[in-house]
Amino acid sequence: MASPDAPLLRALNGDRPERTPVWFMRQAGRSLPEYRELRVGTRMLDACLTPDLAAEITLQPVRRHGVDAGIFFSDIVVPLRLAGVEVEIEPGRGPVFASPVRTAADVDRLTSIDPDVVAQSAGPIKEAIRYVTQELGDVPLIGFAGAPFTLAAYLVEGGPSKEHMRARAMMAGDPASWNKLAGWLAQVSHAFLGAQIEAGASAVQLFDSWAGSLSPAAYRKSIAPHSTAALAGHDVPVIHFGVGTGPFLDDMRLGGVADAVGVDWRMPLDEAAGIVGEDVTLQGNIDPAMLQAPWPTLEAHVRDVLSRGEAARAHIVNLGHGVPPETDPDVLTRIVELVHEAQ
Repeated sequence: MASPDAPLLRALNGDRPERTPVWFMRQAGRSLPEYRELRVGTRMLDACLTPDLAAEITLQPVRRHGVDAGIFFSDIVVPLRLAGVEVEIEPGRGPVFASPVRTAADVDRLTSIDPDVVAQSAGPIKEAIRYVTQELGDVPLIGFAGAPFTLAAYLVEGGPSKEHMRARAMMAGDPASWNKLAGWLAQVSHAFLGAQIEAGASAVQLFDSWAGSLSPAAYRKSIAPHSTAALAGHDVPVIHFGVGTGPFLDDMRLGGVADAVGVDWRMPLDEAAGIVGEDVTLQGNIDPAMLQAPWPTLEAHVRDVLSRGEAARAHIVNLGHGVPPETDPDVLTRIVELVHEAQ
């Protein structure tokens, strides 16, 4: 079990540990040659639901980089697969659903599934997490789930899209169906997070990758209540992250439910701290594109992120989004060393 004195957990609780904690979204994945070797011949969702594979992939970046947390290797559509929804992750494209959810009848069909089936079917997830937490010792494991809007965007579109037109159209044109769908997805994500916590996760993060396509008014009315429901009531610290959420960053606090708010690369952390206030930790926000820059340029950028992060009550260093697959792993290791050495 992770120590409550672990730098990540101290930062999430509003303390500033002697060493600034750092981890990377998508650190367990395609940037690591050992990951690519392990995944040969195995489909993504099969890897997520095979306990020994999921556990090993979770541990790989902790061993290699010396980060301050593991992030459980999974995918935001795993709880939907556990609920019996037919979905596959197509290489180079992303999640694709056999039956998109676009009408009131589609919503009724999907939401007739009891969300509790997610926790009941989460045996492989719990097995993997129990093994991981034993191996990590004092290092915390972060569990995660997709936020209701991002999951709904995939479901309504039937797969990835750039502007999520169908999802936003349902939100505006059939709010009853939208709220029924998003409310069900909140229960699914809540159950998936709960299963990870039960198995030993020390913190959780809710990913809302597509929230930036929304207006502040739409987010506040149609999304924030459902994301709050997905996170409320868990007895570990929670992180809420979205991409492009600068126009409504304060709403990402979800009324105080979130202990930390993730900030993407677009907004300086000192500006973000001025928006969210003194009672929330900030996470971020190295620009992923800078990982391709010469080291002196990247080093200066990381030091700037650290400096601006001092404006927050506490700071967890991360990227402003996930690790790109073409990233040199040695660069990530070097960033961890820099952050740990900087005072």
